[in-house]
Amino acid sequence: MQGGCFCGKIRYEIADGEYLVVNCHCSICRKTSAAPFVSWITVPQEAFSYLTGTPELLQSSAKGSRHFCSDCGTPLTFITTERPTEIDITTGSLDNPEDAIPSIDIHEESRLNWLKLEPHTR
Repeated sequence: MQGGCFCGKIRYEIADGEYLVVNCHCSICRKTSAAPFVSWITVPQEAFSYLTGTPELLQSSAKGSRHFCSDCGTPLTFITTERPTEIDITTGSLDNPEDAIPSIDIHEESRLNWLKLEPHTR
């Protein structure tokens, strides 16, 4: 599985495997992505590697750091001291994000109420 940032400066690869994919609704994910939630694929650190480019680091909390492309701003990864052997990768930065289907929502207490809207017609 491969992916990268919008401008192509940073490319990465994830080894084959069965991995957890979640939708995170925490306020930090919302602010750092400017989105209502972020979908993450969680993999062991040794299953992830950068192929090209070096991302910038954002220390987003006492426990967590995020990496992003300094040229185009694409959020790429999240690492927390609570799970030091794992890395979370934004599914939106995957070449084929449809292959990473979320199985759970986390931090639902922070979920935006309007995400529960009923379908409507135009």
